[in-house]
Amino acid sequence: MALLPFYTPLIFFCFLRLTGLDDHASLATRYLTICAFALGLLVVVLGAYTRLVDAGLGCPDWPGCYGFLTVPQSEADIATANERFPAMPLEADKAWPEMVHRYAATLLGVVILAILGVAAVKKLALNYPIALTVLVIAQGIFGAWTVTLKLWPQVVTAHLLGGFATVALLWVYLIKQRVVPPVDLPRPAARAALLVLCVLVLQVALGGWTSSNYAALACPDFPLCHGQLIPDMAWFTGFNIFQDIGPNYLGGELSNDARIAIQFTHRLVALVLVGVTVWLITKLTGRVCWIVGVVLVTQFALGVSNVWFNLPLTVATLHNFGALVYLLVIVYILYFTRTRSSVG
Repeated sequence: MALLPFYTPLIFFCFLRLTGLDDHASLATRYLTICAFALGLLVVVLGAYTRLVDAGLGCPDWPGCYGFLTVPQSEADIATANERFPAMPLEADKAWPEMVHRYAATLLGVVILAILGVAAVKKLALNYPIALTVLVIAQGIFGAWTVTLKLWPQVVTAHLLGGFATVALLWVYLIKQRVVPPVDLPRPAARAALLVLCVLVLQVALGGWTSSNYAALACPDFPLCHGQLIPDMAWFTGFNIFQDIGPNYLGGELSNDARIAIQFTHRLVALVLVGVTVWLITKLTGRVCWIVGVVLVTQFALGVSNVWFNLPLTVATLHNFGALVYLLVIVYILYFTRTRSSVG
């Protein structure tokens, strides 16, 4: 939402075109939702990449970058940028990932506003468009706070959860519009799917907390941690959500024992997630059963590879994306186990 004024002509043109489709308003909404979903996936990947390359403060201000609409490139602009923020001189290789992420997030906001606009003008159901609009505005606020509060872990984790929630809601909206094919699933699997969803959301939050506190490699070995089954750790320090803000959380401020507590807890919940997901698999049949199994094994393997291979950028980014895919699969299963009677 940061650069919304600069997209105004595009919004106006698209809005006129889409609202002119009197007989195809639902079709226009469907296409816009597909576009928003694709953009949401991209934004999540870009956000993970930006965080992993330590580019979260690549632009120390918001919504611009060192006071410019784009990354300064000329010698004069670079000099001006460094004068404005002498404590954080411009690093273009970090500024560009941050700005590309902001551009993609802004475009996602534009498309979601278009969905709301078309739905309102054509008197379609507004519950999902309004919920999406609220979410994307909240994401814009958290995106700004991520920068202004200097990567405060509470905000970074909330921003990650908000991104996942936005994509998941777009996914459900696509299912409601029958863009995603339905599947006949046994209703008894609903309880297991709901439990998996709860544990998975907790694990995603722990993943965000691990990443924002730079605790991904606090235990450099697996399955043990520093050669111990239960290592020394400072659990209450690691999960103190009332820690002070800043002055700059880039690189983290917690002790090693606190980071070990975060990483160890992340691993424990991963084991719980494996257990409840296996229980869900026993309730399913057909290709959905195999899909859940593949997602589970892949995500677990990516998590272990992060430790064994010292957090490779590609693997870490895929692990973040895999968590989102995991969430979408479980949401899909939960939706159709709870609405089985509507599947024809």
